[in-house]
Amino acid sequence: METATAMSKTVNAAFDEFLSNNVNLDGDKTKKAKGSRDWLFDQIALFRSDATFPVTVSEFNIPYGSFARKTKRRPLDDIDLMVGLHAQGATYWDSGGPITITVPAASNLVAFCNEYTNVLNSTKVINKFVSKFRDVPQYSKAETKRNGEAAVLSLLSYEWSFDVVPCFMTVVEWNGRNYYLIPNGAGNWKKTDPRMDRKRVQDINQNHDGNVLNVVRIIKFWNRRPTMPSMRSYLLETMILDYYSTRSSADKASQFIDLEIPRVLDYLSQSVYSQVNDPKNIQGNINDLPWDERVKISNRASADLQKALEARRLESAGDQKLSILKWQEVFGSEFPSYG
Repeated sequence: METATAMSKTVNAAFDEFLSNNVNLDGDKTKKAKGSRDWLFDQIALFRSDATFPVTVSEFNIPYGSFARKTKRRPLDDIDLMVGLHAQGATYWDSGGPITITVPAASNLVAFCNEYTNVLNSTKVINKFVSKFRDVPQYSKAETKRNGEAAVLSLLSYEWSFDVVPCFMTVVEWNGRNYYLIPNGAGNWKKTDPRMDRKRVQDINQNHDGNVLNVVRIIKFWNRRPTMPSMRSYLLETMILDYYSTRSSADKASQFIDLEIPRVLDYLSQSVYSQVNDPKNIQGNINDLPWDERVKISNRASADLQKALEARRLESAGDQKLSILKWQEVFGSEFPSYG
């Protein structure tokens, strides 16, 4: 059962309390998490001494995911990192579907190819990471496994797990871009570029005087409440950023988050029915929600929009108590009570 975590006399104080204690990551924990991530990068670099391990290239290492983009809400349960590998003369073929990588016979990557071929199997590469982590003394008692695209490392000493994704960097292609090739979860590879995602978040947030990140995180909290089907975090984040990318410089996001919530809920209630394009121009439409889930999400966003508007009306009328109670209907009892 959810329980209220704090009490506040004003709506603004309630939102500050809510963001600090229930939505945004704890600063000390974030610092510790970054340190543990960097230490893991350093440990993986030492795998170079193993001739059977793919050759790592630290320059291609990159943190990615919502933690790296500063859009992650509580709890801090996973940290994503991509580990660069040396292609050793390998080539890739992109025909619009899964990407295949072919490696030369002299490469130690041959050990990770499909049987009787020179086609690199991404699952075998991930499994090598999983087995290698067990050789690190500090990770010997950790739970290690493969989960789709990543090698997952869970340590008892941390609340979070690490999702480690091997990657290659492509050459610059005809369009002037290069890409990261990562496992597609089915043995082949696919393109991505977390640099573009991170820059997009930074640019849009800066254009709105730094007021967008809190909106993204608090709507992600709303998205995870058991009142509707949950959208994938990246899809929801993309939709919110799409909305703010269309706002003019004369209509910047307010520092008062309660002014932004109704506008975002209104946008989501409509845009959830529409195509959502991958901002990296790689995947195309990323809105793969079934129609019945879109309806439920839209209905919930519309219902909570009305509650948010009523909360705003009550606050404007000077009734802080009833306004806070109405916001609790939107965010649940973890939202502070009046008092």
